[in-house]
Order: sequence, then structure tokens, then C-alpha cells
Amino acid sequence: MTKELLLAAFLIGVGLCIAGAGTHLYQWLAKQQAMLRYDGKTFVGSMGNLAMSFLCGPYIMLQLGWRTEEDGTISTTSALVSAIVAFGWAFVTGLLFMGAYVAIRY
Repeated sequence: MTKELLLAAFLIGVGLCIAGAGTHLYQWLAKQQAMLRYDGKTFVGSMGNLAMSFLCGPYIMLQLGWRTEEDGTISTTSALVSAIVAFGWAFVTGLLFMGAYVAIRY
């Protein structure tokens, strides 16, 4: 059971690393804040925003959980829910990328 938990943690770590790197790369190249969205001026632009949201989603969700409220505090519920969603999403992202790596490599 320890091997399975370590594998899950590794996949979450890979997913978060890819999401963080993708977010910062997108913000550097596009010179705008990365957001979860699916709108665009054209259909191709919409699909690009959707792909960026899927790839960068876990990192963006973690950032959303740490936003302060009007009185300057951080909501514990918001932080916990966003962390659960982000880590689950990062697992899926890491699983897809590691699966593609293993399929191409071996």
C-alpha cells in the first residue's frame, strides 16, 4: 500500500510542477494573468484557452484558495476546498503526462 501512496504523491507532484511551469510560461508569453476560462475571439482561441485552463488549472486553483477576503483574512473553507480540487486535478494532469511519457519512451 505504501508503493501506491508514493506513486499517487509522485503523480500529484508531477502534475503540480507541470501546472506551475505552464502557468508561469503562459503569463510570460501572453503577458496576461492566467485564469480559468474558455472564451476567445475565435474558435481556435477558445480551444487554446480551454487547453491552458486544463493544463494550468491545479496551480490556478491553489492561488484562488489563498485569496484574501474583504477583511484581510483567508477563508479556511476556501483554502481547503481549492486544495482538494487542485490536488485531485493535479493527479489527473500528472497521470496524463506520465502516461504519455511512458507510452512514448517504452
